[in-house]
Amino acid sequence: QVQLVESGGGLVQPGGSLRLSCAASGRIFSLSAMNWYRQAPGKEREFVATVASGGLKNYADSVKGRFTISRDNAKNTLYLQMNSLKPEDTAVYYCNAYNGINYWGKGTLVTVSS
Repeated sequence: QVQLVESGGGLVQPGGSLRLSCAASGRIFSLSAMNWYRQAPGKEREFVATVASGGLKNYADSVKGRFTISRDNAKNTLYLQMNSLKPEDTAVYYCNAYNGINYWGKGTLVTVSS
C-alpha cells in the first residue's frame, strides 16, 4: 500500500514559480514510476511529468522546459519544480505512483493569476 500526500500549491502570478512535493509512505516508493498529473476546471485529468524508478524522465509538451520532476528515494518524496508559470497551468495537481497498481494523492491546487 502506498499513500501519497501532495503539498506546495497556492496562488502565484504569471511568470512565477512553485515547487510541489509529494510525500509517499510505503516501502515500494523506490520501485515505482512516479508521476504528476493535473486537472483544470472543466477538463479531464492530464499527464504532466514522469520519473521512472531508474531516473528516466518525460514531460508533456505543454510543460517541457518549464517544469522539472525529481525524486528522492531516501526521503520517499517526489517533487515538481514549476517555473515560468502561465494561467493555463491552473489546476489541481495530483501525485501518482505506478507499479502495476495506480495510487493517487488527493491533490494540491495551483492557481496562476494576476
